[in-house]
Amino acid sequence: MKLIFLRIARNEMAEIKRYYNFQQKGLGDAFQREAQTAAQLILARPLSWQIEIEPTRRFILNRFPYKMVYLVQAEQVVIVAVMHQHRRPDYWVDHLPNP
Repeated sequence: MKLIFLRIARNEMAEIKRYYNFQQKGLGDAFQREAQTAAQLILARPLSWQIEIEPTRRFILNRFPYKMVYLVQAEQVVIVAVMHQHRRPDYWVDHLPNP
């Protein structure tokens, strides 16, 4: 199975990392490590996490108030958004790839 991040999700991760590194040196790096671990767990067991809005699923990070929203498509997992859990909950819906 292949892991793909939509461009918007990659940009979100970079922005979150910059924000946390600005708040405290190294904190953004810790966020990035946790997000990378989350992505690998999703890739290993893509159907293990709760449905967000059909057909997407979500993986909630432990240390940071963020979640990854993703799709499982054939032989790939597509990370659609890396988003704060309490802000603009459905902004990413318009970014879903067409079937």
